[in-house]
Amino acid sequence: MTDSTTIDVPGYKTGTWVLDPSHSEVTFSVRHMMISKVRGTFGMKSATLVAPENPLDAKVEASVDVASVDTNDEGRDNHLRSADFFDVENHPTMEFRSTRTRIEDGDFLVDGDLTIRGVTKPVTFDFEFGGFGTDPWGNYKAGATAKTVVNREDFGLTWNAALETGGVLVGKDITITLELQGALQQD
Repeated sequence: MTDSTTIDVPGYKTGTWVLDPSHSEVTFSVRHMMISKVRGTFGMKSATLVAPENPLDAKVEASVDVASVDTNDEGRDNHLRSADFFDVENHPTMEFRSTRTRIEDGDFLVDGDLTIRGVTKPVTFDFEFGGFGTDPWGNYKAGATAKTVVNREDFGLTWNAALETGGVLVGKDITITLELQGALQQD
């Protein structure tokens, strides 16, 4: 489904854009012990944006390497890779496929299906264009930031531990932020 509106994005070019993984990052944060946040990163495997004339008709597909999870704590990272959380042996990637792009109250939103641990749920990313430019080697690049909040339990990530003081060790809401740079493919 697409929005019938046409928008103008300065610098936007049609074609197929692919992820530049050395200039892109997937980060997340979650409440820990209900008093602080733990942050981590994932490595992007791939992302492709097919950009037609109207940016609101664009389609995005992305894949994240779940085994690459890094929270600066090897023990915690191994636990996150285990069947208690991501079960990377059976579900090595996280996938996103856009279903609609729209503007609401002046915000650019990308709706799609996010698959984590074999469970697919609809999510909406707030999307912000960073800009466009040509690098020193003649590659036309685009930058963007996308952000969403998901309930991890909706994706079967339900492991937790009760705290003596009340509450739980790991919060439900996960903030996912994508810092993306992509290159327009040459014909």
